[in-house]
Amino acid sequence: MKLEFLLDNLYLQQNKPKKLKQMKLIKHVPAALLAFLFLFGGLTFFFHFIEEPAMTGKPLDFMKLFGGTGYMTVIKVLEVIGGLLIIFPAQRAKAILILGPIAVNILLFEIYIAGAVGVGAVLVLLVLIQAYFDQAKFKALL
Repeated sequence: MKLEFLLDNLYLQQNKPKKLKQMKLIKHVPAALLAFLFLFGGLTFFFHFIEEPAMTGKPLDFMKLFGGTGYMTVIKVLEVIGGLLIIFPAQRAKAILILGPIAVNILLFEIYIAGAVGVGAVLVLLVLIQAYFDQAKFKALL
């Protein structure tokens, strides 16, 4: 009985670091996805990596309204800044404070103006997951 207990503890101690490494790796996945999506979206605005699909109806009217004001330029600069900050674990809370409202606005645009949910729901979910992982950094704000 005692030998089984010792063997079980030995097994758990040997496998514990492997599971901890996996959990640490999993905590970086939402940040990596957010960094990719926001950096790609922000930089595409300036450098046109891909051709944007043609808009019609309400989305086109919305973009025409904000396009000439420089509003989208400011948003895209913030997306790039947030995308860069979220790469660094020490800066992720700041990145979430920048990217969170942008993700919510993208989702609201999709729901109320475009009429279909798209990547905005994924962005909001990833921001919420990352905020949960970094919740200790936000306790000072509460």
